[in-house]
Amino acid sequence: MLVGERMSKNPVVISRDTGVDDALRLMRDKNVRRLPVMDKNGRLVGIVSDKDLYLASPSPATSLDIFELRYLLSRLTVEKIMSTPVITVTPKTPLEEAARIMADKKIGGLPVIDGDNMVGIITESDLFKIFVELLGARKRGVRVTLIVPDIKGQLATLTSAIALKGGNFIALSTLEGIRPGTFEVMLKVTDLDVTTVGEILGRLNVEMIDIREV
Repeated sequence: MLVGERMSKNPVVISRDTGVDDALRLMRDKNVRRLPVMDKNGRLVGIVSDKDLYLASPSPATSLDIFELRYLLSRLTVEKIMSTPVITVTPKTPLEEAARIMADKKIGGLPVIDGDNMVGIITESDLFKIFVELLGARKRGVRVTLIVPDIKGQLATLTSAIALKGGNFIALSTLEGIRPGTFEVMLKVTDLDVTTVGEILGRLNVEMIDIREV
């Protein structure tokens, strides 16, 4: 799965001379948390988040009156507070690579660049939606969490045993195990009940942590 398949297209953008107050209003109106900043030639030159804008706004505890506040905000543009250069990805970047960049850099969104053009943005909200799909959270089935020995062919043994009994997989994911030499498997299947799935897995060399119908 690539970024281009799940990015938000036609993102809301602003120019570098947009006022902070206007940028905040635009975020509220469009229900977004970050705004790419473009120059007059349509090239990406920066990005601002809602946090950047709130930190740049005067504190409610300030002694300035409303007219002074308005004056200060009118003179403060996003160019003065935007993050630059911008970390970007391309439409062909794997989704897991985009997620790794966001986690490592502690950022919530990445503009998507194709050549010289910005064609979209991928955000933490997009990744959460994908996470829900990958775990089959919107579909009913039998959900099982297992601790499995890190042995070649172990996953194939698990899936084959369930498939041979008529189970249909709607989700399957693996994580590094809590103990050395193991990995954790979460699987979700339909067309079998909890008892049957439990019996199938009970005959295999696995440690069942949780099983339930959800």
